[in-house]
Amino acid sequence: MSLETFEQVLGKFLDPENGVPLAAGRQVHEVRLDGTAVKIRVAFSSYVAPLYPELRDQISELARTYLPGAQRVDVEIIEHPRPAIPAGQLGLTAKSVILVGSGKGGVGKSTVALSVALALKKAGCKVGLLDADVYGPSVPQLTGVRGQAAKAGDKIAAFDYDGMKLMSIGYMVPADKAVIWRGPMLHSAVTTFLRDVEWGNLDFLIIDMPPGTGDIALTLSQVIPGASAVVVCTPQEVALIDAVKAVAMFQQVKIPVVGVVENMSSFICPDTGKRYDIFGKGGARQYAEEAGLPFLGEIPINIGIRERGDAGESAANFSDPTVAPFLEKIAYQLVRYLSQKAVQSPVKLQLPVL
Repeated sequence: MSLETFEQVLGKFLDPENGVPLAAGRQVHEVRLDGTAVKIRVAFSSYVAPLYPELRDQISELARTYLPGAQRVDVEIIEHPRPAIPAGQLGLTAKSVILVGSGKGGVGKSTVALSVALALKKAGCKVGLLDADVYGPSVPQLTGVRGQAAKAGDKIAAFDYDGMKLMSIGYMVPADKAVIWRGPMLHSAVTTFLRDVEWGNLDFLIIDMPPGTGDIALTLSQVIPGASAVVVCTPQEVALIDAVKAVAMFQQVKIPVVGVVENMSSFICPDTGKRYDIFGKGGARQYAEEAGLPFLGEIPINIGIRERGDAGESAANFSDPTVAPFLEKIAYQLVRYLSQKAVQSPVKLQLPVL
């Protein structure tokens, strides 16, 4: 078992973003043996940042398998620059566009969209959030970011929230004015958001969709080839009925559904720790399993989430140990599924026969 053999094996490890061996992408930067310690530096793009801990563990396991004398393995992951290719005809540079939708209002779709975007950003991804819910934009309230959209050269300047790019119809229309638009105006507004906002180079653009089924999903299916969808619902049957319609809508316009999220899944009493399934239990998970869709996770009913959302301090949810793990798991499961889909199999250790 030599260091050279291990380097060859490591070079065959698949990049979870695209399934290309690390050696082909020149992503193995250092493999050094110092006595009984192994130092490894490999590069992955920020797109798969939520998977970094898992990748680090897998490479460590690989080193211990092929260098059994190593008493210490140090794996350092550095960022591999891999810019996004412009999506569609609009010039949007985002590797994945994720539409967060629901079949009805009131299920916490905007909270989930913002939480997923923040979780991806905090893991290390480059993220933008577009609030395309033209009839009831919630993102300005949830983030506390106020103001009117302004020009930046020939583009519209995106707002910044905790290091994440942000844009909403709420920054275009006064808060006390109702939006009464027909299909062509909706199409024009969404196209403007995608084409004219200065998004920069993104790993993920998360789009908070209007509730129900309608024109915006059709527009996005036409202008953003390769967009995917996440459907949000609550556990009870009446909400699941509408979630089924949302899934059917996305499928009809050729937008693949890459996950289901169950919001308000239970209430954990802060005084006793007892769990109350106010809206039922596990309905979204069961539906996802029956429909052959990935179940990304659940978010409990939590007073802190509501209070921080009302105060425009949603980023603080990630400092709450009772909430943060649920949100982080959803982002991890989403990226893991997308990576598996990209390489057509889970990330595996490529172990040649010696």
